Amino acid sequence: MDIPILYEDNHLLVVEKPVNIPVQADNTRDKDLLTYLKQDIKIRYQKPGNVFLGLLHRLDRPVGGVIVFAKTSKAASRLSDVIRRQAMERSYLAVVRGVPVQKQGNLEHYLSKNHQENKVYVVSAHHKKAKKALLGYKLIAQTEQLSLLSVRLQTGRPHQIRVQLAEMGTPIYGDQKYGSNINKPGQQIALWAHSLSVEHPTKKEIVTVDSLPPAEYPWNLFY
Repeated sequence: MDIPILYEDNHLLVVEKPVNIPVQADNTRDKDLLTYLKQDIKIRYQKPGNVFLGLLHRLDRPVGGVIVFAKTSKAASRLSDVIRRQAMERSYLAVVRGVPVQKQGNLEHYLSKNHQENKVYVVSAHHKKAKKALLGYKLIAQTEQLSLLSVRLQTGRPHQIRVQLAEMGTPIYGDQKYGSNINKPGQQIALWAHSLSVEHPTKKEIVTVDSLPPAEYPWNLFY
């Protein structure tokens, strides 16, 4: 795998996750990003023994873009706290079917995950497993049938962007799970982790890293 390194120092490793690769090992036993990066660090720095690399957040397997790992336990502890306080800013780009009624806005839903189906559903606030999901979106550009949205996460629920945009009536292009009625099998989901901004665990300065989606359809309609 050719994994672009976007930022690296003694405490942080920020890379561009390729699409269709799991972030960590799962029951498919496919090569995962975390294992690959550990092996890469071991080789590049000639480290003996096990390499520490802390997984702080995830991206769905079909989604590519910016993801940050901790290279030390101190960084892992501090950044986990930052994420818990929802103080890490993450923005995404999404190409969706149709055009939102409002050009920008905030979405609030309550979500519940069915682990057997690996699928998330919108439920009422009183559902026993309901978790609040918040995001903001802005329309950047549009064609007759597709729109490019900038999405800023305020909470980090599983499949959150995919579910909430589908619930708004604008499912993400290529999303087989939450837009199967309009997307065709084989289409690559057009959701990309575009930007990540977080306070450095030791320097106390803000680290901001960006990544652009690949120059292929449907992204090339807008870039």
